[in-house]
Amino acid sequence: MHSFKGETFNMHRRTIETSEIVQPERLSLPRRSAIVAIPARNEAERIARCLSALAVQRDRLGAPITPGHFGVLLLVNNSTDGTADVARKLVPNLPYPLEILEASLLRNATAGGARRRAMQEAAERLGKGSANGVLLTTDADSLVTPTWFIDNLHHLDSGVDCVAGYIDAEPAEIVSLGASFLARGRLEDTYLRLVAEIYALCDPRAYDPWPNHRVSSGASLAVTLAAYEAVGGMPDKALGEDAAFTTLLDQRGFKVCHPLDVSVVTSCRLNGRATGGAADTMRYRRETPDAPCDDDLEPAVKTLLRASLRGFLRKAYQQDGIEQALSRLLGRGRLDRAASLPFLEMWREIEARHPKLQKRTPLRPSDLPRQIAAANFILRHVRPNWRRIDVPKDKYLHAISYASVDA
Repeated sequence: MHSFKGETFNMHRRTIETSEIVQPERLSLPRRSAIVAIPARNEAERIARCLSALAVQRDRLGAPITPGHFGVLLLVNNSTDGTADVARKLVPNLPYPLEILEASLLRNATAGGARRRAMQEAAERLGKGSANGVLLTTDADSLVTPTWFIDNLHHLDSGVDCVAGYIDAEPAEIVSLGASFLARGRLEDTYLRLVAEIYALCDPRAYDPWPNHRVSSGASLAVTLAAYEAVGGMPDKALGEDAAFTTLLDQRGFKVCHPLDVSVVTSCRLNGRATGGAADTMRYRRETPDAPCDDDLEPAVKTLLRASLRGFLRKAYQQDGIEQALSRLLGRGRLDRAASLPFLEMWREIEARHPKLQKRTPLRPSDLPRQIAAANFILRHVRPNWRRIDVPKDKYLHAISYASVDA
């Protein structure tokens, strides 16, 4: 038993021998239905830091959050070290109920599979259809900021369904990777910020306002239980389950925001737990300084084209002018079923079919200074005029004519 402030919580450990879900016991959450789900594999060196960061959560005025506002479910999966033992020793000192599940995942024993299982277990404890239930997740090698919990709730209370936090690198670790690696990261982060602003101004969404970012990472996600259940939970993917999850929410009409005031600091280790994950990518980029950037980074002019088209088409879609716009954009006779699809599915068809929207050779760090200059030039002209995106329906044909197939 674990008690504080006169409240008692049942602490227990359960071993999952197969990939099947069994009926769980329940975390006792007397005040708020919120659980932080954390998958962990061989994290004995870092798990204490992760759990301790959640123990010092405070509100926006600096007062400690009252115990019992959230619980933590730690899924220790396929570990061969003392991760569970380290966490267990912390239990008497923590101001929140901690449940430790030790699992041997036989199917989907991957980073994505472990997060999916941890989120499933947490959702079951909240109870199907629980009013105001909230699921949060972070990584075992990450440190949430002191107001992480309350900042997530602030955005959820504003009317969004999911909050994707900002991910910062652990300072000492990223500096230790060398000057060239740090310089590369600074270039990419500078360009990513400019790209995010171009998208925010050219394809604005009121629930995800500028300033924001464009990353969805399992190191910092919060979602209402209702939205989570509506899309069937985390996608069953070995890697990239986090981005796939927010994309799925977006496709189903749920509101996902990417605020900068919700953030975590995460590890920059080069020996990760997932093959093909972030650690492998960082190691390759450290060994090859001019290795390609992420696939979604493209030249500034093409970024402007893609963001502007999506913004104009989104507005046309909302104002029932989409068929005429698509006819001009794709060419007559090529509408097929595109106009009848949900907006994001329609947009993906356009991206796949339109020659000017095809992905080309990925950018490299050596390309970024020129692209940063181009993006700054674009934004100097877009910022003063961004409200003009809200144009009448009859102006859409003119707005997209420069990108039509026949242009």
